[in-house]
Amino acid sequence: MRKWVLSGILASEETYLSHLEALLLPMKPLKAAATTSQPVLTIPQIETIFFKVPELYEVHKEFYDGLLPRVQQWSHHQRVGDLFQKQASQLGVYRAFVDNYEVAVETAEKCCQANTQFAEISEYLTGVMSYCSDLGCNVIHAAVSPFSLKALLYKPVDRVTRSTLVLHDLLKHTPCSHPDHPLLQDALRISQNFLSSINEETTPRRQSMTVKKGENRQLLKDSFMVELVEGARKLRHVFLFTDLLLCAKHLSQYDSKWYIPLSDLTFQNADESEPLHIPQVPDEELDAMKVKISHIKSEIQREKRANKGSKVIERLRKKLSEQESLLLLTSPGMALRVHNRNGKGYTFLMSSDYERAEWKETIREQQKKYRQQCDLYSMLQMLTNSCVKLQTVHHIPLTINKEDESPGLHGFLNVIVHSASGLKQSLNLYCTLEVDSFGYFANKAKTRVYRYTTEPKWNEEFEIDLEGSQTLRLLCYEKSYNKTKQIKEDGDSTDRIIGKGQIPLDPQTLQGKDWQRTLIPMNGIEVKLSVKFTSREFSLKRMPSRKPMGVFGIKISTVTKREHSKVPYIVRQCLEEIERRGMEEVGIYRVSGVATDIQALKAAFDTNNKDVSVMMSEMDVNAIAGTLKLYFRELPEPLFTDDLYPNFAGGIALSDSVAKESCMLNLLLSLPEPNLVTFLFLLDHLKRVADKESINKMSLHNLATVFGPTLLRPAEKDSMIPTNPTQPISMGDSWSLEVMSQVQVLLYFLQLETIPTPDSKRQSILFSTEV
Repeated sequence: MRKWVLSGILASEETYLSHLEALLLPMKPLKAAATTSQPVLTIPQIETIFFKVPELYEVHKEFYDGLLPRVQQWSHHQRVGDLFQKQASQLGVYRAFVDNYEVAVETAEKCCQANTQFAEISEYLTGVMSYCSDLGCNVIHAAVSPFSLKALLYKPVDRVTRSTLVLHDLLKHTPCSHPDHPLLQDALRISQNFLSSINEETTPRRQSMTVKKGENRQLLKDSFMVELVEGARKLRHVFLFTDLLLCAKHLSQYDSKWYIPLSDLTFQNADESEPLHIPQVPDEELDAMKVKISHIKSEIQREKRANKGSKVIERLRKKLSEQESLLLLTSPGMALRVHNRNGKGYTFLMSSDYERAEWKETIREQQKKYRQQCDLYSMLQMLTNSCVKLQTVHHIPLTINKEDESPGLHGFLNVIVHSASGLKQSLNLYCTLEVDSFGYFANKAKTRVYRYTTEPKWNEEFEIDLEGSQTLRLLCYEKSYNKTKQIKEDGDSTDRIIGKGQIPLDPQTLQGKDWQRTLIPMNGIEVKLSVKFTSREFSLKRMPSRKPMGVFGIKISTVTKREHSKVPYIVRQCLEEIERRGMEEVGIYRVSGVATDIQALKAAFDTNNKDVSVMMSEMDVNAIAGTLKLYFRELPEPLFTDDLYPNFAGGIALSDSVAKESCMLNLLLSLPEPNLVTFLFLLDHLKRVADKESINKMSLHNLATVFGPTLLRPAEKDSMIPTNPTQPISMGDSWSLEVMSQVQVLLYFLQLETIPTPDSKRQSILFSTEV
């Protein structure tokens, strides 16, 4: 890691030296011309504009020449601290440069206005060669740079910040026992003290800097985001100022990649007809990252409890940061596209519609207030000050859930969306609910559309699965039924968001079993909600039914024997209805159905209601999917049986593919006949659902994640889940491993092309409606 950091510093130094060389390139011919009868600039003007640049070049050239051979001849014992300490001791040169900086820029601007030749040199230094030739000087140099003079003059100001950042990184990876450690600490102390003094002195100047008369430039919003660049995901730090959107390289580099003045920014481009291709990371890889993060967090907590040394915990935190960075880079999949005045587009990927709407709203609100062009110098100055403020004081968290914060809630959240008030006009309205997991939000439920009203009364209840969740978000949409008016924005057809809000999921507040009423205000609208939380250890209990009849909570063999069927009637009816009208429903089986509808269907099946098929045809298809999941969840014994569950968990862990297949198929065929035939019936259906993945967004892995725990989770006596309700369940504990194992078992069977069975009449068994 030390060598990697130092290699990055070398590459950065090389670039910086080329910038200083580009600055020095016109200096000699300008001085030569100053002694002629037709000077471009006077000697005092040249010395003011290029003040201390030669000295800065010498300092960094000496540093680079000293560091290069040491990195090339690298060993774990290599020492570099003396080079950094010496460079830090020469910050006086930077002090002089920074003190003169504004005068240098002001002088350069005045000279540009007074002299056309210098203005052209200043504007674009790639043209320096020809101008030097015009001035009668034979200057040959490789360091030509497509930067304006003003931008190049800013490089040393920016360099002080970056030097401090990389020093901080290098010190993090240098063991305390290494001889470099005290030297690097000293260099960092000097650099940070220098930066603090610079910031204190520039604060009044920064505050007086205006974007237009009477308005200060302010940083409104910043966030880590993923930018899509030529089909690849790149981690960025994005800053929204009062007059521009700026995209910078993430962490220690902080190179400005691009910026768009808000006066030039649009979200749509009429010429953009090509559909946006977003590279997706397989869900199983994302889940594997989450499991690693969970394990590392649990390990950190164990080490803290055991009072282990800080070195062990620091090593684990580095691992955690690496995994979180990877998850941040690979998770988001919802596009936000922005364009500049020339039509050039940039694409960010976000995890939810809430986040995307938040950025759009803030930008649009600011565009209404301010429409003036921005100034490059003050923009870069503001960026540097922001980076210093944010980055040198503390580490910016990559995700919401840090290992030393609340582990969040695990279990089920029942939410009733009651009504909305405060609407000024009648609209067609619906709401969606999002919850977070590992800092990323996913849509979990959607109300029906309440047609043409100012006071919608949904009164719909949803049951939402929570995995370390800390926040519940609600978005209110206006439904558009006119397809010609539905704009394909950001590569997606969307209805209009008219309001959004969120509430924290506080474990203390939700500890009781009673419903908690709450109000979410949004853009003048208020939505009434009730929430109730059931912890994981209670929500996952398999409870046999006390009723002798019915189907829920009754053994599957009892139900099929009573019905004289191979597959329970409830399973056949639900799958038939879903295949009829739910195969293209986005998020089928993942999006929660209305709880009251699910309970009504449950009661109808339990009482053998003859009108159940009519009820199903009139209900939202997500409620039917929810009823099917509830049936399997409430079986007193899982479909894969308590006895065979440990063997399935062991079989999926085998590394030899031949042995795994033999084991898994033999175990499957060992299931009781009603369990086996019902599973095969469901399996064929789930594969057909996955065939429509491009429309319904449900991959085999998504389906395995939904159904794995439902079909395999053992009864309470065999579960590894803690039973102490006062102990919060960590995703890093045994439950996480158990769930992953259950998902992998179902995924294995979903991915098999065929499952040979001893029964040659398999097809007729599966599709028989014999009762």
